[in-house]
Amino acid sequence: MKSRLASQTQGDGALPVTLSHARTAYDFEFVAPRLHDRHLLDSSVAVRVFRAPLLAVPVGGRRRGGCMDAGPVEVALAIRDALLEIPGFPNVRIRLVSPPGEPNNWVVEWGERLPFRITDSERARFYGGADHCIAEAEAAAERRAAPEHRSPATTPCGP
Repeated sequence: MKSRLASQTQGDGALPVTLSHARTAYDFEFVAPRLHDRHLLDSSVAVRVFRAPLLAVPVGGRRRGGCMDAGPVEVALAIRDALLEIPGFPNVRIRLVSPPGEPNNWVVEWGERLPFRITDSERARFYGGADHCIAEAEAAAERRAAPEHRSPATTPCGP
């Protein structure tokens, strides 16, 4: 893997992608405590296309899939190509996520495909979220589903 953690520039005009140690990713300190299986950080990589390296976490343990926002298709293809042969990143693919009529926004995904209909807590579990992240997603869903209670003092009377 060390040989893959170097600048990769394709001769075909593709964007240069630099893979480096996971701890160099700008979002490492944000993502690390939110993972259920922290050992995945050992095989994670920081992916840099322009300036900010972002963390790519492989699948394993509870984590069934991963994704990274890429923006333009050229960036998505460059990231996909860089992750293709790294262990822990199976089935690397790109997907258009912007609605029709909006500027194209692509993501790079790996592992299993995210189920179509899924709750926030199921999404947190799919991406390998820690138990506290799943609990937070469940609590947020309960708050959204709960009817709003108003005090009679604040309820308007009549027209």
